[in-house]
Formats: sequence, structure tokens, C-alpha cells
Amino acid sequence: MPFAVVAGEPQYTLPKDLYIPPDALEVFLDAFEGPLDLLLYLIRRQNLDILDIPIAEITVQYIQYIEMMHELRFELAAEYLVMAAMLAEIKSRMLLPRVHTEDEEEGEDPRAELIRRLQEYERYKQAAEDIHGLPQVGRDVFTVKVEVPHKQLEQKPPEVDLREVLLALKDVLHRADMFSSHQIQREPLSLRERMSRVLDQVNSEGFTAFTDLFDLAEGRPGVVVTFMAVLELIKQQLIELVQAESFAPIHVKARA
Repeated sequence: MPFAVVAGEPQYTLPKDLYIPPDALEVFLDAFEGPLDLLLYLIRRQNLDILDIPIAEITVQYIQYIEMMHELRFELAAEYLVMAAMLAEIKSRMLLPRVHTEDEEEGEDPRAELIRRLQEYERYKQAAEDIHGLPQVGRDVFTVKVEVPHKQLEQKPPEVDLREVLLALKDVLHRADMFSSHQIQREPLSLRERMSRVLDQVNSEGFTAFTDLFDLAEGRPGVVVTFMAVLELIKQQLIELVQAESFAPIHVKARA
């Protein structure tokens, strides 16, 4: 792994006359937050399948990274050395022939525990990146506080004249009169009662003009009810209509 890229060319060895202050080496910590992060970086960089890790190749790259950090005189964390030992153990177990014991299940992959830890770490890392991408107060969103100066206003009660109060009362009484109303109910018109009235107006001996049966003062409802009463009496054969000729006046006569 190159430790730097200068003018597009990767640099694998440090110049002997190059002085690097101890604080400058903290930049390497920003890239990997632990041994699992380093392994995940190596897997992603080569587009490897996390479920089928080439443990030999990954182990070589991991050891190279640790050796490079030794060359930089960087004090390694204990967890990086533990992971290197774990990779070496898995590599050796994969090189040895499979000998199944009672405690070991048949076909168990020595990389299973490492794969499980890598998948779990990847999920948590992705969740942390998603949370980090959310708007944060103080970084993306800033609260605004506005202090309003306190001002105490003293408002004196207005002086009201008695004449203005009486004028206001008069206006209220005027508006109250506008809401006064009375209900008008329509007089019920009975078809049976109107049939009896028509029978009282006609007789079997003389003729009664058809227009004399209607009371125009009752308006349109009274005319309609009277006409319906005449039709019902004709249907029941209690009266009959007589007309001398076409367009002549119509007369009503009661049947004998």
C-alpha cells in the first residue's frame, strides 16, 4: 500500500532525510477506525465478496500495512496486532486438512466468525454514515434567538360620555328589531273537503258554470285543489260536464 501519492505517482518508501513530526501521523487514524475498518477497506478496494474472502491475500495486505506503520515508527494499537494474529490463525487453519471433532460441526468455515464480525461492523458503519448525513444543529441547521426588549405600556382607560353609551344602546336595539320575525303557515287544503264543497254548489236540476267552482282569492293552490276535486268527482260519476258546442262555456251538473 502506498503511503502517499506525489504528482500521480504512488510512493512506497520514505525519504531518509524526511522529518515527520509525531502529530502528523494522526492522519492515518482518520482512514481506519480499527482493524475491522481496515479489513473492510481492503475488501471494498478490490471488490471482493465479503462472504468468500481470499484470506491469504487479505492477510498479506494486512501484514504489509502493519509493517509499513512499523517503518513509520508508529506505535501500533494492540487490537491491530490481535487482528493480525487472528488472520494468521485463520490462514493456517485453512491450509491444514479438515479434521472434524465432536465439538466442531461438519463443513464449518474458519472464516465464519470473521465474516460475521465484518458484516455486523459494516451495518453499524453504514448506519453511522446515514446518521451523520442527517442535518445537525450547529453544523447544517442553526437556531436563531431573538430577544424582544421588554416595554411596559400603560394605557389609561378612555373617558366615556353618557351620551355615547345611550347612542350605542340605541344601535343595539335597532339591530335587535331587525332580527324580529313572524312565521307564516300555509292553510292546509283538503281534497275531500273541496269535493264536498263542489257537490254543494251543483245540483241535478240546473247547470253551474265551471268557472264558478273556483275561488280566485285562494290563489294557485286553491285552483289546483278544486280542479283535482272536480276530476275525482267525475271519476266517481257523481258529476258530469256539459258543453253545447266547441269552445262554448263548460257547465257542471250533478248526476241524478
